[in-house]
Amino acid sequence: MKKYEIVGGNLPAVICELAAGEAMFTETGSMSWMSPNMKMETTSNGGIKKAFGRAFSGESFFQNKFTAEGGDGMIAFASSFPGAIKPLEITPDKAMIVQKKAYLASEEGVQLSMYFQKKLGKALFGGEGFIMQKLSGEGLAFIEIDGHGVEYELEAGQEIIVGTGYLAAMEETCTMDIVTVKGVKNILLGGEGMFNTVVRGPGKIILQTMPISNVAQILSPYFKQ
Repeated sequence: MKKYEIVGGNLPAVICELAAGEAMFTETGSMSWMSPNMKMETTSNGGIKKAFGRAFSGESFFQNKFTAEGGDGMIAFASSFPGAIKPLEITPDKAMIVQKKAYLASEEGVQLSMYFQKKLGKALFGGEGFIMQKLSGEGLAFIEIDGHGVEYELEAGQEIIVGTGYLAAMEETCTMDIVTVKGVKNILLGGEGMFNTVVRGPGKIILQTMPISNVAQILSPYFKQ
C-alpha cells in the first residue's frame, strides 16, 4: 500500500491509496467509495473451510477483493459504528486476536480466521465471546473500535483487569482469564456484574471506551416503549 489516511474523527473512514496491481480484502459491504479502476472480485478467499470460519467469527461467508488495475487506485472503508479505526501491522511472529466483527479491511497478505477461547468459562462469563477473530500472515489490517481505543503494552506476567466488552484486541502472546468480583454486596449492588476479564502479558492490548453491547443495553428500554 502506498499510503493511507484515517479521517472523520469519531465517525471514521480509512482512505487507502494502492499502487497498480495491489489488492485489498474486505468484509462484504464495507467499501464506501473508490476510484473507477478498482476491480472487485467476490471470493471465498481460501476455500469453504476458511469461509465457514470467518462466518462463525462474525463476518460474512465471502470477502471482496479490490485490485487497482492499469494504474494507482484509491478505496475507502467506513466504520459501521461511532468510534475509531485502528491500523494493525501483522507479521508472521505477531498475530492479533480481535473482538468479533472487528475486522474492516486488510492487505492481501493478511489472513482472517476464527479464534476459539480455550476455556468454556471465558466464553460464558468473560463477555468477549467464545469465538473471536485472528489476524495472521503479513501486512496491514484495519479494525473497528467501539468508541475511543486505548493501548497498553504489557510486560511478561503483567496483568490488567478489564470490564465486560472493553477488550477490543490483543497480541496472540497475551492470555485471558476470568475472575469473580469479590464480595456479595459488590456483585449485587455494584452494577459491574459478577465477572471481569484478566489479560496477562507479554504483548500489546487495545481497549475500547464504548462497547456496542453496552450501548444496546442502555437503549433497549426505549425500544420497548
